[in-house]
Amino acid sequence: MKLRIATCRPIPKFDTDEAPLLAALAARGIDATLGAWHDERVGWEEPGATVIRSTWNYIHHLDAFLDWAARASTAGPFWNPLSIVRWNIHKRYLLELGARGVATTPTTLFERGAIVDLGAEVDAHGWNEFVLKPAVGAGSFGTRRFARSELADARAHLASLLPTRDMLLQPYLSSVDGYGERALVWLDGEFTHAIRKTPRWSGQKENVSTALAIEPDERALGEAALAPIASILAGSSRMASSSGLAGAPRSAQPPELLYARVDVARDASNRPVLMELELIEPSLFLAQHPPALARFVESLARRLAD
Repeated sequence: MKLRIATCRPIPKFDTDEAPLLAALAARGIDATLGAWHDERVGWEEPGATVIRSTWNYIHHLDAFLDWAARASTAGPFWNPLSIVRWNIHKRYLLELGARGVATTPTTLFERGAIVDLGAEVDAHGWNEFVLKPAVGAGSFGTRRFARSELADARAHLASLLPTRDMLLQPYLSSVDGYGERALVWLDGEFTHAIRKTPRWSGQKENVSTALAIEPDERALGEAALAPIASILAGSSRMASSSGLAGAPRSAQPPELLYARVDVARDASNRPVLMELELIEPSLFLAQHPPALARFVESLARRLAD
């Protein structure tokens, strides 16, 4: 079966996974074509399998992206599956996972167009430094760090985005300056490696480490973050079906994940907390860990054969 790899054009940053993945797929004998999700010449609705990779401009074309995903998923296998995409595309999932007992970064959601007293919100939490970012985001778009003394600038930033986007308010975790934010890569049922990321704000370049071993408490958090997804999606399926929503998943059992990335940092008590759970288009840092690249390609080969 032909495999289509979804990207975007122009691509907002260099995709370090692209070249090694294409080379490894070719070496495995898999016929893979790279194409922009918004390019209809690719023939997304023709029979074949699709794997989402570097579709990083979707945040500016959300409805069109979800429409594309729905259409492409009818043509054959689609990874990660459509129900996963719909659930993970908005970071309100952090609130849902937190309510289920997963240790997450404290997060407040401001819905688009809301009137927000940002100073009161920050003071209520007692945060000296905080982060504002879009609830639907990729890379560092719209993500900025502020001190309490920079409240005027923070208000202006929020006012520039909140009329058109849901926004998140979170504390700035100082551990990312030294220990760093850790991205745990999960492929086809197994965590494979981690990398350390330095803080990155809107417009800045991402700096990452070589592959690292996963700390036991971070692995436990990653497993806890992934564990509720099956029941979350099953519940969403039942609710959508009972309400008659078009395009709702038919099965109460959610489809299997192919890949995930769990981004974690440590809070003031050195406890790992979930920063983001990336299930749509995360960089997987395959070049940093060849065994992970091999696992990803073999997983795709097996699924294509099935």
